[in-house]
Amino acid sequence: MATQTQPQPQEHTDTFAALSDCFSADLAALIGEEAPRNATPAGFIDLVERVRDVLGAASVGYLQDAHEDLDDAVTYLTDALTSPAGDQRSLLAWARTHLRDAIETAVR
Repeated sequence: MATQTQPQPQEHTDTFAALSDCFSADLAALIGEEAPRNATPAGFIDLVERVRDVLGAASVGYLQDAHEDLDDAVTYLTDALTSPAGDQRSLLAWARTHLRDAIETAVR
């Protein structure tokens, strides 16, 4: 019988790092910033919030849509920081989906 193991804290940190590596440059470019290097999970969430706020201030429909996706991503990322290890993987997957959708929407 196979044993299921809970993700370890290192895996959680690695997943945040992977999200940050994947999306930081694109997010920072949306607001004319340099991508942070080796951002902590809180630092990555801060970047997402800054981009969300800038896009939310725009009165362009598709940027408002991207703002909503980033708002959802912030919620999932924040919840992943405080959730039990078993929930973190799915929360980060949802965050990834919203990040990807927001960037695709914002750059159309």
